[in-house]
Amino acid sequence: MNRVFKWTAVLLGVVYLANCGSPLRLHTDMLRYFAIKDCIELGCPPDSTAAKDYLPFGYTALLLLLSKAGLLKSWCIVLLNCIFLGGALYFVIRLFRATALPVYFFLTLVLLNWTTVKFTAHPLSEMQYLFFSMWSLYLFQQYTERKSFLSLAGAVVTGAIAFITRSVGVVLAATLVAGFLWQYRQALLNLIRKNKVVISLVALVLIGVVIFSRQLGLNHYGGVFTKQFKEGLTVATMLRWHFTEWAEIGFNISALKVEGYYPQARILFLVAGILFFIGLIYLLFFRKNQIPFIVKVYLLFYSILMFNWPFYDPRFWVPVLPLLIAVVLQYPLPRPGWRKGVAVVLIAGYSLLGVLTVGFFTYTSLNKKMFVRTQANGVFRNEYETFFYGKPTQDTARVVDPVILSVITRYDR
Repeated sequence: MNRVFKWTAVLLGVVYLANCGSPLRLHTDMLRYFAIKDCIELGCPPDSTAAKDYLPFGYTALLLLLSKAGLLKSWCIVLLNCIFLGGALYFVIRLFRATALPVYFFLTLVLLNWTTVKFTAHPLSEMQYLFFSMWSLYLFQQYTERKSFLSLAGAVVTGAIAFITRSVGVVLAATLVAGFLWQYRQALLNLIRKNKVVISLVALVLIGVVIFSRQLGLNHYGGVFTKQFKEGLTVATMLRWHFTEWAEIGFNISALKVEGYYPQARILFLVAGILFFIGLIYLLFFRKNQIPFIVKVYLLFYSILMFNWPFYDPRFWVPVLPLLIAVVLQYPLPRPGWRKGVAVVLIAGYSLLGVLTVGFFTYTSLNKKMFVRTQANGVFRNEYETFFYGKPTQDTARVVDPVILSVITRYDR
């Protein structure tokens, strides 16, 4: 069976690379990143939207480097995403090397997840953040095992890159601090008893965060919370969103697609998401395991932050998806009985939906007619058709956004 999963993982890797032939996949945040890049590279009014955008500059820096090298094209971005994904999965495997992780089964499940294939094919920051965050966790684990301060320095540097790529990297920073404190908890307690050096250093860091909060984009996020709740968002709604996201990851399908046929499915997704989350907490903290401490802390901190984030998008869990799957695979299938039957059905359904999703994404990457109708649910169809065919093919089409058309023209294959 291991051989089957090995060749399945290899085949999926090849299919992922085939998506390098995809046209440039537009996305709202992708357009923001490219606008910021153009603002820095070509200039823009200081009061323009791009000049004031709060998105972290790590991914924009990558786009600038590719642009200067003449490589800012769709094929190169997808290829880089594949490399980032492959590197991240390598680091996760190394993180769990002391455990009984079934490597090829793990790779297969990650590559079959609909969020993985979707955001590997998009010019977005997910894969860059995933790569540097997993590298940081791996290096810190190396430090705890070998007490090599070179590994610790590497963990800090890669963690910093992750942080400037996505603001959720603040969770990674907190994880590294927690991991370091845990390693030297007895010594630190003795140190605190003797003097106030540690407390002073922590205070300086907190002051620095406050001083540079605008540059770090933290001011904006506080404003986002206030705005969302003023507009009627409730804690109950926020929790429903994020438990639904968990079910979408676990079932391997978007709830919105299912609800289009069965509106009652939202209840199923909510209940399943709650059960999936409870199951993970049980596996992490209540059942005996060899999962690295740093992984447990990172998943805990990340979940706390995401469950307090006032937006809905399964994309938020892409940066921890490989860790979640690795945690679940620490435990064998239940003994024969109803629980094993449920597990087999879930795995089979997950795999089937994954094969369909990977196949569909690859098909649209290589078929322009299907691509223009399905990418972003057809929101950018007029611009794509104008680029491919010279004009929109729909009789009702009236507006073609020149800015979006310019992005496609400059950065497509």
